[in-house]
Amino acid sequence: MSTPLKAAFHTLGCKLNFAETSTLARSLEDAGYARVRVEDRPDVFVLNTCSVTENADKECRRHVRRFQAINPDAFIAVVGCYAQLKPEEIAAIPGVDLVLGANEKFDLASHIECSSRTSDTEHQQGKAIYSPIKEVRTFVPSYNANDRTRTFLKVQDGCDYFCSFCTIPLARGRSRSGTVAETVEQARSIAANGVKEIVLTGVNTGDFGRLGNESFHELIQALDNVEGIERFRISSIEPNLCHDGIIDFVANSQRFAPHFHMPLQSGSDVILERMRRRYDTALYRERVLRIKALMPHACIGVDVITGTPGETEEEFSKTHEFLRSIPIDYLHVFTYSERANTTAVRMTDEVPVNIRRERTKQLRILSTKLQRAYYERHAGTARPVLFEHEDHDGTMLGFTDNYVRVSMPFNPSAVNNVIPVVIGRINGDGHCEGTQTSAWSLAKDPTALEHRSSALQTC
Repeated sequence: MSTPLKAAFHTLGCKLNFAETSTLARSLEDAGYARVRVEDRPDVFVLNTCSVTENADKECRRHVRRFQAINPDAFIAVVGCYAQLKPEEIAAIPGVDLVLGANEKFDLASHIECSSRTSDTEHQQGKAIYSPIKEVRTFVPSYNANDRTRTFLKVQDGCDYFCSFCTIPLARGRSRSGTVAETVEQARSIAANGVKEIVLTGVNTGDFGRLGNESFHELIQALDNVEGIERFRISSIEPNLCHDGIIDFVANSQRFAPHFHMPLQSGSDVILERMRRRYDTALYRERVLRIKALMPHACIGVDVITGTPGETEEEFSKTHEFLRSIPIDYLHVFTYSERANTTAVRMTDEVPVNIRRERTKQLRILSTKLQRAYYERHAGTARPVLFEHEDHDGTMLGFTDNYVRVSMPFNPSAVNNVIPVVIGRINGDGHCEGTQTSAWSLAKDPTALEHRSSALQTC
């Protein structure tokens, strides 16, 4: 029997990319490939790229050079968002054999086979196979299977919003998804593999089902009945789509985690309008306050972009002040960078790069304080923690339902189990030390806003 070809994957970017990489890897395994690590000198390298990552071209070239250094004779395929946006440019990179667009990447095995047959005669430049993004209509469900504790399940793809700074609609196409029934079946398959937590992910997750006269609200109601999954977590949802019905449902659900990640991008209504966002700060505040009113223990994370064109010092100050005025718990801060073929790149009132980076630094400092205040507020309370498999020098890590990172001495019987833990002090790694307990009374702190206000007086 011949030895199977070895394939390795490297993923750049978001949770959605990681879910899709796992699906691509399973397709190669079904075709007879053995999945190995990048360092194991594979016969095929697959790079899943991201267009949001700053300096996407440099990142792509760097990894191609790394792959060539590991195995100069390997076949290198590039897929993902950047591959759809710049297929011919990537195909011209020395060492790249194949570039696949958004639609074509899911036929990875057959494209590699066809390209390999002609590689000897057409080795001067890689082959780019892609369709115009407006023709991409098919939804391909995906989930990652590497982590036995939690899985990222792709429930939606593409976006119809066309925000002024974003290339995602150009890289992934129009919004689309499967049906509620199909997604529930995927969740049941994941549960059968022993996974305890599913994170629902997508480009615009809350837009699920719109073309099929279904809704994200209907989806989470159906998923709440899937046996075997201890937790569902919503990875991110636009504030204009996170309506009262969704918030109320999560507040009363036994399976959906009290954790919301809602992109804000700017605390200035002037900038939000220039970004072509579909909400204002008043609506955002309303959503946050409703979540905290129903679930004072809930965790709320926020995406923010600094330095978009037109963001004066006054508009940035509005963002900083707005973030301090609402009960949120951590930030993901991104520095604006120009993207070809977006509206923002044609605006003339750009912000100098050094000022963008300084504003990012300020908001990341604020995020550190917000998260520490959130963790400290939970000290002495008990919450359910799902612990992961890895042994970190005698300790294990896990998350509470409301997204507090907890560490405890490694205990094999606690791995991949939800157990009650009393939350203690914050250690040097920024995690809360935990102590297992026999029972708990889930803390729903009615004074959460007062505690947070006091903790942030020095921000």
